[in-house]
Amino acid sequence: MSAALKPAPYREALRPQFHFTALKGWINDPNGLVFFDGEYHLFFQHNPRGTRWGNIHWGHAISRDLVHWGELGEALAPDRFGQMWSGSAVVDWKNTSGLGTGECPPIVAVYTATKLWAGKLAVQCMAVSNDRGRTLAKYAGNPVLPRIAAVNRDPKVIWHEPTGSWVMALYLDRNDFALFRSPNLREWERIDDVAMPGTWECPDFFELPVDGDPGRTRWVFWAADGVYRLGTFDGRRFSPETEPLPAEFGANAYAAQTWSDIPPDDGRRIQISWMRRGSYPRMPFNGQMSFPVSLTLRSLPEGTRLCRMPVREIELLRRETRRFDGARLEPGVPFAPEAAGGLFDIEADVELASKTEGFVVNIRGTELRYSASDRVISCLGRKAPVPSFAPGRHVQLRLLVDRTSLELFVPPGRVSAGFCFLPETDAAPLEFSVEGGGAVLSSLSVHELASAWG
Repeated sequence: MSAALKPAPYREALRPQFHFTALKGWINDPNGLVFFDGEYHLFFQHNPRGTRWGNIHWGHAISRDLVHWGELGEALAPDRFGQMWSGSAVVDWKNTSGLGTGECPPIVAVYTATKLWAGKLAVQCMAVSNDRGRTLAKYAGNPVLPRIAAVNRDPKVIWHEPTGSWVMALYLDRNDFALFRSPNLREWERIDDVAMPGTWECPDFFELPVDGDPGRTRWVFWAADGVYRLGTFDGRRFSPETEPLPAEFGANAYAAQTWSDIPPDDGRRIQISWMRRGSYPRMPFNGQMSFPVSLTLRSLPEGTRLCRMPVREIELLRRETRRFDGARLEPGVPFAPEAAGGLFDIEADVELASKTEGFVVNIRGTELRYSASDRVISCLGRKAPVPSFAPGRHVQLRLLVDRTSLELFVPPGRVSAGFCFLPETDAAPLEFSVEGGGAVLSSLSVHELASAWG
């Protein structure tokens, strides 16, 4: 293809338009998520020289609104300790590390360096920025935590105000994780072991109010495939109160992490995932992030549960809203709402007749199917239960549709699921249909979205 015929950057046919992708190369886990001075920093696993995993650096992008991102180039490159695997970042407001050199508090990243070819060596290292995150300088005293077990990795560091210390959650091996404590980010003491049966790697650890009540909180211990446990934490020991619980039911969302240092006047716990195993043939990039979600803990009939819903900033991309309230669905007669562009934020409330077996939402050839008999939504080989406390035979859905992905949320977010797909070029962008009986779209809002790339 001649240069004159090449599509403009970020405008390629299979380029997601409101999910973050690197301009070029492979990406996977989000890393080093930190908010500082009005900017959200997104570091990420990146191979800048190819579209396959390997040669892993930390890439870097920033945003002021979680929607529009600008890449800043590579932040960390492989060194004598190995490739730059996953980790986290914090603002060291009190300069406990002693690495701050000016009036601006340092941003400190803690990450895994790995030499898989040398006895699976994996150590935890540190880098610091004194220029608002623009550059990261590796700490001369690395590693700050030697290898403990297997390919131990993915340090998630938080500040624990009651004890005036830093806490690190670290994946060890199999289903085993550990917590460490430090006064200065340089010296770490192992304080607790955490079991997460049935899951592994990429931990996160944070506190949330229950039902918005700051006097009633629980700690969330999160693992890579969207499974979490709730419990209490006294600064030394995490005491689980639940078995591992699923929050993410999709086939593709993985390795989620939350931003540190969100200002108290915002107060949200914001999370983003890597959407793995997508397919982007003939594209200069490989991999995308999910759209950011806001996390809450809510009292539901089955107990306190983590809920995930898209951050409100999605509204910045809404360019036109079309409503189809009261539209009727009959078997064999698909309803295709008039909608343009192929980028959608959809809010639907479907009321099924008493004998209706279910309904289907077809999104450019990909089917999302709801079964009324067992209250289960299925898509691309995965199933998600729809909570039974939804009133009557109503089903509420929130769908984010990009060129190569679909994200499902069942309000208030107890069920969420991320999927990647290759669109069928001749398929209708959006169709609703029913099976075995009728239904009414009590409400349907299709928000057409603009591209985040301008």
